[in-house]
Amino acid sequence: MPLITSIKFQENQKRINVYLDNEFGFGLDLENYVKLGLKVEQVLTDEEVKKIIKEGEFQKVYDKILRFGSLRPRSEKEYKGWLTKHKVSQRFRQELFNRLKRLDFVNDRKFAAWWVDQRQNFRPKSKRILNIELRLKGIGKETIEEVLGEAKIDELAVAKNTLEKKKYKWEKLDDFEARRRKANFLAGKGFSWEIIKKVVEVDQDE
Repeated sequence: MPLITSIKFQENQKRINVYLDNEFGFGLDLENYVKLGLKVEQVLTDEEVKKIIKEGEFQKVYDKILRFGSLRPRSEKEYKGWLTKHKVSQRFRQELFNRLKRLDFVNDRKFAAWWVDQRQNFRPKSKRILNIELRLKGIGKETIEEVLGEAKIDELAVAKNTLEKKKYKWEKLDDFEARRRKANFLAGKGFSWEIIKKVVEVDQDE
């Protein structure tokens, strides 16, 4: 049976390397190392080694996906994309999601509300564009409708501000051409024709 002959810290000091019979056996995070109580001259069975390696691999992935989720709220689709990108074993995925859900890291409704709030505060969008963005993030139709229904979005004001930022494009055009280009511009930004008509008329009269 394998014998632990030495235990050394890795360069980052957050993980350790365990040597079995004077050869590298496996790496392990400090939390599991302390929990398992490993020590030099300890004898392990082959099954114990396999279990420790599996737990160590899981913790390594878990730490990374926690960092990914800590940067900003993420949708469930984004987490699944991360797991696929990093080729995480299928045997780990359900437990990873269970832990993330317990921490409220996986919550599509909460994510959708955050996304809409961020957009309105920093890059205002029409409801139609927000709907498209959320669908691309994997958010369900009902959740999107609920969140957008609760959000206080003044599309008229958003459309006006959107035009104001680009007003240099039509300042030298005649009235008809300016109206046409403004209308097309706002349509491309996802605003309804009802909103476009109000904004273009108001803007032209000012």
